[in-house]
Amino acid sequence: MVESGIHLVHKAVGQSSFDVIRAFKRRAFEAGQKKLALGHGGTLDPFADGLLLVLAGQATRLMELMHPLPKAYVAEIAWGLETDTCDLHGKPVSESEARPSQAALDAVLAPFLGWTEQVPPATSAKKIDGEAAYKKAHRGEDVVMKPCRVFLLSARWSAHDLPRRSTLVLTCRGGFYVRSLARDLGRALGCGAHLTALHRTAIGPWTDPGEGREQLLTGVDLLPWCPSRLLSDVEADHLSHGRAIPEGERQPATWAMPDGFPDPAAPLRALHEGRLVALLKSAEGGLRTFANLRGGL
Repeated sequence: MVESGIHLVHKAVGQSSFDVIRAFKRRAFEAGQKKLALGHGGTLDPFADGLLLVLAGQATRLMELMHPLPKAYVAEIAWGLETDTCDLHGKPVSESEARPSQAALDAVLAPFLGWTEQVPPATSAKKIDGEAAYKKAHRGEDVVMKPCRVFLLSARWSAHDLPRRSTLVLTCRGGFYVRSLARDLGRALGCGAHLTALHRTAIGPWTDPGEGREQLLTGVDLLPWCPSRLLSDVEADHLSHGRAIPEGERQPATWAMPDGFPDPAAPLRALHEGRLVALLKSAEGGLRTFANLRGGL
């Protein structure tokens, strides 16, 4: 059985995110769960590895809440060559004999911190006219990507193997392209650059379980950055039938966003007998459901 909830999965290098989803679909089909809804909480490129969130059953209704979470990465950047995909599998776009100095590397990160405008790679999942950009690029179509507003909380160099490469540790908001950062750092340094390896270590409060491992999250372990409202049996019944309940007492979140990270506008969790049964908002007459997780998680 594929249980409903959020599954923490390690995606290996060479797999696509959809390969992982397809494996879950096979498991569900073999268990007779032919109609089980499945989705992910943010893709990883095939050359990358690390944490992937697989949302199953009613947990797919939480997908939009994954986007504004902090995501942590370890990235390896090679100097001297920019590619059309901004990674090691792309075709050369420009090459340079120049290489960055330690002093230049120490100074180059500051302008990329906070909110900035970033142009996604042409081979990204960003939609153009309703279709992923990478599909158009792979057909040989000219793809012009518009800048997107992105957020980088922190970035620091953890190691250098100059003049060849450097390793960067960073935390960003969903929607940030580390491949684009590598490209833009190379341009800022005047030497060109591309990403050669990428490992996602964490999404919000959750960390990579490691190769071959998987962890299921349900109940109070879901959305721990959100405050909670504990429900009585009567209140749970009212919400399930679309009726409001009193504001009542809210319990604070059990996990806090990093200092300086943008407010994700966390909703209120409705918990009943240890299960997450709904997401609530204040309305006339008290609290009402805006996402009913039927059966609970």
